[in-house]
Amino acid sequence: MANDYTVGDLVAEFLAACGVTTVFGIASVHNIPMLDGIGRRNAIRFVMTRGELGGAHMADGYARVAQSLGVIISSTGPGAANTIGGLIEARFAGSPVLHITGQTATKFADRGLGTVHDAYDQLGMMASVCKSAYRIRAAHHALGVLTQAATEALTPPMGPVSVEVPIDVQRVKIERPAMLDNFVLPLPPPRTPSDSELDELAERVLAARRPMLWLGNGAKGAGGPAAKLLDLGFGMVSSFNGRGTVPETHPRNLGGLTGTGMPIITDFYKTVDLCLVVGCRLRGHETNDFNVQLPANIVQIDSDPMANGRTYPNQYFVCGDANATLAGLLRRIDGKLGIASGYPREFEQLKRDAQAAFLDTLGVYGSFPAQLRKVMPEDAIWARDVTQNNTTWGNRVFPLNAPNQNVYPVGAGIGQGLCLGIGAAVAAGDRKTVVMTGDGGFYLNVGELWTAVQENLNMVVVVMNDRGYGVIKRIQDATAQGRRYYADLTGPELSKLAALSDIPYFRVEQADAFGPTVAKAMAIHGLTIVEVDMTRVGEFPPYYPFNQLPKQPA
Repeated sequence: MANDYTVGDLVAEFLAACGVTTVFGIASVHNIPMLDGIGRRNAIRFVMTRGELGGAHMADGYARVAQSLGVIISSTGPGAANTIGGLIEARFAGSPVLHITGQTATKFADRGLGTVHDAYDQLGMMASVCKSAYRIRAAHHALGVLTQAATEALTPPMGPVSVEVPIDVQRVKIERPAMLDNFVLPLPPPRTPSDSELDELAERVLAARRPMLWLGNGAKGAGGPAAKLLDLGFGMVSSFNGRGTVPETHPRNLGGLTGTGMPIITDFYKTVDLCLVVGCRLRGHETNDFNVQLPANIVQIDSDPMANGRTYPNQYFVCGDANATLAGLLRRIDGKLGIASGYPREFEQLKRDAQAAFLDTLGVYGSFPAQLRKVMPEDAIWARDVTQNNTTWGNRVFPLNAPNQNVYPVGAGIGQGLCLGIGAAVAAGDRKTVVMTGDGGFYLNVGELWTAVQENLNMVVVVMNDRGYGVIKRIQDATAQGRRYYADLTGPELSKLAALSDIPYFRVEQADAFGPTVAKAMAIHGLTIVEVDMTRVGEFPPYYPFNQLPKQPA
């Protein structure tokens, strides 16, 4: 029998050998051999997206919830370019995403000959936003390149990696690599710090009487030892992307209340004598562009040596895996840590007072977190877009129980939440996924709603509808003397939009009806839409920093 095994087949088998069970993307002239290999094997679920941008976000959302490799297969040229926004977000979020795209035939590539989808320097374009980008230049090198790309995507600091497979290379017939039968990615082992590093770390921790943790995305796998440190008397706060590493029902977990715009928290920081920062960049987004005054004594743990002092200066740095480092620390301090009398109770009171003060600033929307938490399953996924509601209570005080429940645009790009949520819902399976978006963000990628319909996803889409870009209006109020240019939107009636595909639709017009209405949507297995008519519920009040910025002169 003739050998009909091609590089396209190799790509399909490689993904399955890596444990990939779901791929997102769009069929196109320059990827058909790869998709044919996937389709004939029927071992991978291929989610047909409406656009490559949405598909890239879905692969990202999937990776965050499944805690495994997300994959997007796109077309070449314009199709590859369409993935850029999604891959940038995956880079922001530290999500392991493998982007596989085609390329014009090798003999035509990079020559400007005008072949179909022949973009100028496509490889350079992908390299500019990904951790790295590769082209498979010969069939016999395909497995090596794919292995390197997937390994890089999954190696901390994780992120997107792109691979070009020229169309002629995809069709080349090859011998099936025998190593696929017992294939394992050569991932580097997590670094455990040396005994001397851990001894020094322990000595610094044992000297503290009022310590706190600041956990980021890089600490998501260290929930066990982090919780143990809280048991020993630590307080903690999280970056928005590190939330849920320790369940936020813990009385000394501030969640996403990092201190921005809250003197009650920053004043307390002055009394903290150790801030142990684990797997976190201490981003400008969460520190008001580094204007939040953190405790003076910062000790930092990160697997990325480039994180050492990148934002705030530290007193000591340990390069190591978060889980291994905290576990080694605990072995050295358990039973020896001398927490100041009353400190744990003070931190618990801080959480109660800070949450109450924060919610008081939200007007009628201050009740929304508790209403939603009451009706939302404990294991549900919480996906969001950039909205006034998410920028405030969604990112900061809505309680989460696990890190893979937390999906949102880390780079703060509007319109990404729906697609991130669809990818999350694919990974979540029968678990409910709740997506909260504003109307402006929803309409940016509304076509992907039919991806959710086609995939029969179990998700509730909550649209906070204020008939425009509410966040932009707040910025204009604070910086342009209230001149609200280009921020009002005309959109379709959401009830009619839902009816097009028989999506159950619900509407909220009073604040106290939010929870009960969402509960009705939750009771339905499948896709539902809940519209919150903010023009009837009430205008969202000004919030930090837009309620404190000086007015600009006329």
